[in-house]
Amino acid sequence: MTLLWRASRNAATAMVVRSFSDKQIQVLNWWSNPDCADMNAVICDGAVRSGKTFCMSLSFVCWLSFRFCDKSFAICGKTIRSARRNIITPIIPVLRSMGFNVSEKLSENLLTIEYKGRVNRVYIFGGRDESSAALIQGMTLGGVLFDEVALMPRSFVEQALARCSLDGSKFWFNCNPEYPAHWFYRNWIKKRERKRALYLHFTMRDNPSLSDETIERYESLYSGTFYQRFVLGKWVAASGAIYPFMNDSSFVSVPDGPFEDYAVSIDYGTVNPASMGLWALKNDVWYRIDESYFDSRREGRQRTDEEHYSALRELIGGRKISTVVVDPSAASFIQTIRRHGEYSVTPALNDVINGIRQTVTALKEGEIRICDNCLDSMMEFSLYRWDERGEDRPVKENDHAMDDIRYFVATILNRGESFTAFAARR
Repeated sequence: MTLLWRASRNAATAMVVRSFSDKQIQVLNWWSNPDCADMNAVICDGAVRSGKTFCMSLSFVCWLSFRFCDKSFAICGKTIRSARRNIITPIIPVLRSMGFNVSEKLSENLLTIEYKGRVNRVYIFGGRDESSAALIQGMTLGGVLFDEVALMPRSFVEQALARCSLDGSKFWFNCNPEYPAHWFYRNWIKKRERKRALYLHFTMRDNPSLSDETIERYESLYSGTFYQRFVLGKWVAASGAIYPFMNDSSFVSVPDGPFEDYAVSIDYGTVNPASMGLWALKNDVWYRIDESYFDSRREGRQRTDEEHYSALRELIGGRKISTVVVDPSAASFIQTIRRHGEYSVTPALNDVINGIRQTVTALKEGEIRICDNCLDSMMEFSLYRWDERGEDRPVKENDHAMDDIRYFVATILNRGESFTAFAARR
């Protein structure tokens, strides 16, 4: 216990943090607390930027180093890249400042951690989709840490838990809230007593490194469902308008040029509408300065790929475009653009909920602005709503300009970042 308290103080010094909060100290010490001796797991959920990830990562490494030797463990993120960004990169210099010897083999996604003669191995895994479960099969683990567990498929998490067969093994979970029918909420948080899991709920006030000004800024970024989840840390169902803050005063006139860059985002449709947005960069703000929207039902006919391409050329109007980002399912249209060889084309990133979260923040922060000549976008912002029948998803109506705007934010503005990384750099 004394060693862990000293380690905690050293970590706080290394991070230039005045101290850990009471809740962070609970996470750091739960496994050495006699009152938690029968606990198999710890679950930390709550607001973004609430300080739960770092203290859990530090506690996990201290626990495995004090309790085991020559054993294997796992740290799991939504992707290996996100696990490195959220956990590995921040914690390695802190561990070294505390006297741990840490070596990393990038090709094997492996950390070797030595402390006072005890050496253990920590493997890094990504739980992106159902196929990820196969990656962790056959291992024998002493424990596993899941970062952003609510973003991982249940099959992957359960396969990883099944690997923890060593005596004294424990499970570590952290996440931001999702919808209340989510499998992790129903099977772990609601059943925490049966699972013998310590549950700690975090708010931004539990992170002593955040100033009141910073907290107020985060609170201003979100509204509706995202405010309930990411500021208040509640597991609530999505309901109502997806962009409730967008009203007549949110739209702006097309600014005068010159512009620094141009890009186009496209949601492709044949039977459904096709939406194309022309974006222009000025003073670090991307403006949607024009759009092309073709509804085959309204027009009484369908367009071919070549006709869509002609509409794209007309929208661009001779401007120099850095890239055209297109609905990734539109393989034939992507090939049409490539065949003409006039524009660079990129398949869009299409994680719907992550993209909506990023778009909310980009709109609230003023990183993107929608111009008032984009009438179909304005119409869809007023109609785009959550489907209230279960898990998070928008109603598949009035969503075509909404999709192409989301493609732009996720693929061009943020270059594929996860929402956690996107929020953390604000």
